[in-house]
Amino acid sequence: MMRIRDIIAPTLMLGIAGGYIWANLPTAALHSPEENARIEASMTYGGCDEVRMLGKAPLHAGEPGYRSDMDGDGDGIACEPIR
Repeated sequence: MMRIRDIIAPTLMLGIAGGYIWANLPTAALHSPEENARIEASMTYGGCDEVRMLGKAPLHAGEPGYRSDMDGDGDGIACEPIR
């Protein structure tokens, strides 16, 4: 006979893993390209210096204020930390 703990533990682990994956999906993956464009255009910044000064860096594709011209390497992340 299967015990309750033999069911609950794997179910709980699966739920935790699923929640972690969902919470860490890139914002752009959650919306249509049109919706991403609308969200990105909802906020504008003068450039990465302003984004960093306001503590909003880095910006990811699909987030307010993201612009591809601020994403130098085209990886979907703009205003990455200066190394």
